[in-house]
Amino acid sequence: MLGHMHRVVDLQVLYFGTPVVLISTRNPDGTANLAPMSSAWWLGDQCMLGMNTPSRTTQNLLRERECVLNLPSAELVSAVDRLALLTGSPTLSAHHREKGYRYEPDKFGAAGLTPIASDLVGAPRVAECPIQLECELLSSQPFGVDTHANAHTVRVRRAHVDEDLVIPGTAHVDQLRWDPLIMKFCEFFGGATQLQPSRLAAAWQIPDPALR
Repeated sequence: MLGHMHRVVDLQVLYFGTPVVLISTRNPDGTANLAPMSSAWWLGDQCMLGMNTPSRTTQNLLRERECVLNLPSAELVSAVDRLALLTGSPTLSAHHREKGYRYEPDKFGAAGLTPIASDLVGAPRVAECPIQLECELLSSQPFGVDTHANAHTVRVRRAHVDEDLVIPGTAHVDQLRWDPLIMKFCEFFGGATQLQPSRLAAAWQIPDPALR
């Protein structure tokens, strides 16, 4: 990669590209809350979620100690975008008012998505999402300096995967069929093109899509 010119940039956004997650939780009255977020990463059977501390989702997660991480495919972009400026909190913060948020108690209805019962947790799954992960909260702590955010660690207790995405005879997701909705610098992207085989995938004995 020699020969590229670089310059110092005071980047305003550092979202280089992460999968969108629709996180469903249970409200104090037993109804469901649904919120899009993209600050999530996985390691083993655990996941770190970065969310605003005052959010209804954070409050629900801390109280209920469980949630569902619903992973939308790229084709669900319109449904996800309909949730972008909605909040499940009746009292809007100054930030929410400035950005044009509005209170919406029925997030599933507003997005045009369908809640279905989970097996192990109280929060519902999103029927339209090809992958749904029922999770338990392991820990939560403040994240960073002056971020007003929390880092939540959750463990996946049960994974539901559309059968068309499972490589036959394995417990692996088909990389060519799975087209996740990606948030890159606050814009939506998707695509299922394999650039080249991964050495790491081979080391973990994950089936190479180019060889199927």
